[in-house]
Amino acid sequence: MTDETRLAFAHPSERAAAMAGDTPLDRISLRDHIVEVEIGAFQAERGVTQRICFNVVVEVQPLTGPIDDDVDRILSYDRVTEAIAAELADERLNLLETLAERVADRILLEPQAMKAFVRIEKLDRGPGALGVEIVRAHDAHNTPAAATSDTPQPALVFLGQSAIASAHLPGWLDQLEATGRPLILCVGAADVPAPQVPHHMAQRRIDLLAIEQNAWVLAARDDRCVVVETRTELDWAMKNGQTCVWAPSKIVLDSVETPSAQPRDAVALAAWFAATFEAREMLVIGAEPPHDAPVPLRVIPAGQAKL
Repeated sequence: MTDETRLAFAHPSERAAAMAGDTPLDRISLRDHIVEVEIGAFQAERGVTQRICFNVVVEVQPLTGPIDDDVDRILSYDRVTEAIAAELADERLNLLETLAERVADRILLEPQAMKAFVRIEKLDRGPGALGVEIVRAHDAHNTPAAATSDTPQPALVFLGQSAIASAHLPGWLDQLEATGRPLILCVGAADVPAPQVPHHMAQRRIDLLAIEQNAWVLAARDDRCVVVETRTELDWAMKNGQTCVWAPSKIVLDSVETPSAQPRDAVALAAWFAATFEAREMLVIGAEPPHDAPVPLRVIPAGQAKL
């Protein structure tokens, strides 16, 4: 077996040693860190957890001067496990590659970290371990997106069916955009009944898709409205002044904590979404509010031109 082949299956610490240059960095490592999580792109991987194993090596800049046994001067192992836990808690992911990238990015936010080797393996998908390994280096010129949080808090607005069809819609958008805050619009399904099936998960997807169909109807009513479905799209849109219409399927289905609100209770589902932004309130135009909501609701009739 050649050294190259052996290293392909060796622990990331051996790969780090093999890649070391003339001035090797110090290393800390995490071995065989196993957690149970819901992850995967296949339908059989939804609604169930599986074991995934993390092996991580972080190369750090050697300290200058004595350590003095001071934990605050070193990169703690806890920061590595916390990076893993934070990314697993953020949202449900389909790909190990995405998870590895995000864990590496979060680790490299630490000032001591220069390079991260991240290997993640699924232990329950077959007779062996299925996994991915990546290497990412700190780039002083490109700060990972997670390091900044300069996006202003968005205004969240739920539009009922009468509001979507209202002649006041352009005026409402003018008023909302005049506040200077990013704008996210939420809708429910149209009045046309969606297909009904006896399978709960299938019905949930059908109802979510019915909402998304109506999101496209709203987008067709005003060219400022752009349908978005991922957090990445939303973050970009909010930073660039784009008015968004939320297509809920991906964020709802990929959420770590599944919302208790069902798609048929669209205002309650939108309020759950607003709570993920820690919104101060959600504006509801032309729809009945739920009895209970995780954020304050301000209700306005669809016939009222002034918000």
